[in-house]
Amino acid sequence: MLIEVKVPVLSESITEGTLGKWHKKVGEFVRRDENLIDLETDKVVLEIGAPQDGVLAEIRKSDGAVVKSSEVIAVVDTAQTMPHETPPLVAASPQAVAQEMSPAVRKMVAEHRLDATQIAGTGRGGRVTKEDVLHHLEKSVAAEEKTPSAPVTTPAAGRVEQRVPMTRLRARIAERLVQAQHTAAMLTTFNEIDMQPVMDLRSHYQQDFQKKYNVKLGFMSFFIKAAVEALKQFPVINASADGNDILYHGYYDIGVAVSTERGLVVPIIRDADTRSFADLELRVTEYAQKARDGKLSVEDLTGGTFSITNGGIFGSLLSTPILNPPQSAILGMHKIEERAVVVEGQIVIRPMMYLALSYDHRIVDGQEAVRFLVAIKEALEDPARMLLQV
Repeated sequence: MLIEVKVPVLSESITEGTLGKWHKKVGEFVRRDENLIDLETDKVVLEIGAPQDGVLAEIRKSDGAVVKSSEVIAVVDTAQTMPHETPPLVAASPQAVAQEMSPAVRKMVAEHRLDATQIAGTGRGGRVTKEDVLHHLEKSVAAEEKTPSAPVTTPAAGRVEQRVPMTRLRARIAERLVQAQHTAAMLTTFNEIDMQPVMDLRSHYQQDFQKKYNVKLGFMSFFIKAAVEALKQFPVINASADGNDILYHGYYDIGVAVSTERGLVVPIIRDADTRSFADLELRVTEYAQKARDGKLSVEDLTGGTFSITNGGIFGSLLSTPILNPPQSAILGMHKIEERAVVVEGQIVIRPMMYLALSYDHRIVDGQEAVRFLVAIKEALEDPARMLLQV
């Protein structure tokens, strides 16, 4: 029986995707749900598995093809079964090695068009890890500098250039950033926060919190909580522009930007107003791990009414975050740095953080944006306010 292998049904926000490299060849046996090929969309990388056990009878879409939802890309013949005996392998095939790698590592290998059998694995049982791929790439770059290959050009002595096509995610990020600046009247307002109260609270309860919930009490849960309380005071910040209308959202789905090897993604913590500090920290940790492993689903990245991004983890002291359309605002966190400030007439040293709020001036007035940021500042400098909701 011939069974078609189809592109998964994609969400309304994703119209097409790009196929990676086939992990199987025509004529090879495949098992049900075994990953045949990766599909890269502008949000996530999806694995397309075999629908049943059988033999890959036909490949209709080649590596790198652009495909749409439900499009047929291959055919599996379930009438053919796996042979009882197979000749011994002298060396592992690239497909066999690839199946032993995590999706994130497999994606790195595919993006750089590497031969998996040439990468020395240092993981358990000789499994290839991300560090192994990076080390292999470093050696390859060093070799290319001595002997430039096809994609590398040398217009002048010692001046090496290499042309690499953008990944679909990177191209989509670029498109959305340009869209945000062209369609929204974007402005940014700034403030600064004394992080000492939050740091004292974390230090005091960290051990008990971690023991009870098995997760560390970080800063992000405080900022999400503070943002939600401020959004309740200023609903327009939680709204979005829809043509000539303003769409007000009666819920709080907070996007938290996560940096990955493929680019920046923004998974959504839904109904953040109903979640505890522990639940928020667990969700942030879970999303960060899923992003690094390439396991985020389309649903994880769809929607959102307000976003938070933290450039401070990379050392950024001050920046102007760009809106995540169609949201009307985004909060930017930055590096905590000890500075001399005046407190009650005395010069003291405090751990200070600059905050930035970029907003769409078409629907958000400047005074609302400023007061919203002040509300976040007040909540974080006196965390008890969030518990008492005052």
